[in-house]
Amino acid sequence: MKKIDPKEDEDGGSASELIEAKIKALSDWRGETLARVRTLIKQADPDVVEELKWRGVPVWSHAGIICTGETYKNAVKMTFAKGAALEDLSGLFNASLEGNTRRAIDFHEGDRIDEDALKTLIRAAVALNTST
Repeated sequence: MKKIDPKEDEDGGSASELIEAKIKALSDWRGETLARVRTLIKQADPDVVEELKWRGVPVWSHAGIICTGETYKNAVKMTFAKGAALEDLSGLFNASLEGNTRRAIDFHEGDRIDEDALKTLIRAAVALNTST
């Protein structure tokens, strides 16, 4: 049985290349937002692993899933796998607030991203993943 590299899709393209293609294909504010979020994730955690799961959803991991980047007609949703366990001092979480595990940030067209607060939240998610 062939072992699949999580950084490589079944079609042989790297996850990073496929995420890049997805961003370009969006060709609107959602692509720009997803690209910015991706850059901030990589800045916050240079050791992050990019993957595609669940029919092409970008996933960023480090010792477990940090977050996903889903795109919808009216939002780019950044879902933190263990968001409920993170301190969100800047109040970034604005979606999926009712669950016991996940939390999300919905970005809408024209929203400004608090880059420093988001990087702090990403680093906290990595710290949580690596502490268990």
